[in-house]
Amino acid sequence: MSLGSKRQPPRRGRRDEAERPFWISFSDLMTALMVLFLVAMTVALLAITHEISATEDLKEAREEDITRLMDSLKAATADFPGVAVRGRVVDFGDRARFESDSHRLNASQDLLLRTVVPRILAVARDPLGEKWLKRVVVEGFADARGSYLHNLNLSLQRSERVLCVLLAGPPAPAALDEADRLLVRQLFLVSGSSFNALKESPEESRRIELRLEFLELGEGRPPNRSQPLDGDFRCPLDL
Repeated sequence: MSLGSKRQPPRRGRRDEAERPFWISFSDLMTALMVLFLVAMTVALLAITHEISATEDLKEAREEDITRLMDSLKAATADFPGVAVRGRVVDFGDRARFESDSHRLNASQDLLLRTVVPRILAVARDPLGEKWLKRVVVEGFADARGSYLHNLNLSLQRSERVLCVLLAGPPAPAALDEADRLLVRQLFLVSGSSFNALKESPEESRRIELRLEFLELGEGRPPNRSQPLDGDFRCPLDL
């Protein structure tokens, strides 16, 4: 058989050439979609990371502001030996102990409260105080003697006694001025603890503490609903 008479294999080039561009385009499309997905995920992760980082920076700045505020309060109360600022609590220590089963304070203790608290109010009016201070919780404590409910009521009465002392108007010695008494009504909140946070001795447990609470990030300040002073300075505990 001659060379020219050999049968040639069927030519399929045109069909392959017609199909090849479609599959190449589909593959490129899938690759492009995958790249686009990876880019979108990367951008989303970067945005989330940036948001977390910004939140952490704000939290750190808040803690630094509060630390500076408490340092100012320490300096403001440094003139009163026995009154200590620990963390976010002002502890009056031996300077404001209660007698057993009593909610009364003596004249020197009244005077101490009316002298120290205006220093706290001055810090509250500081720009950092206006920015972060939420309230001041007056905590009266009782020792472990007596029933739980009796001591719970007694500790609340001790907290109330502190507010009675602070809101007393003239002629009470060193009475707070009207602006300070209005701010006390706005910021101060009464609380009490019966067998909680006992100290080593019953005498140490019968104490007063002022606990400062601060706004969280994004938390709005509670509305000021305090009413004008009504001129009735009588303490309900004495009626």
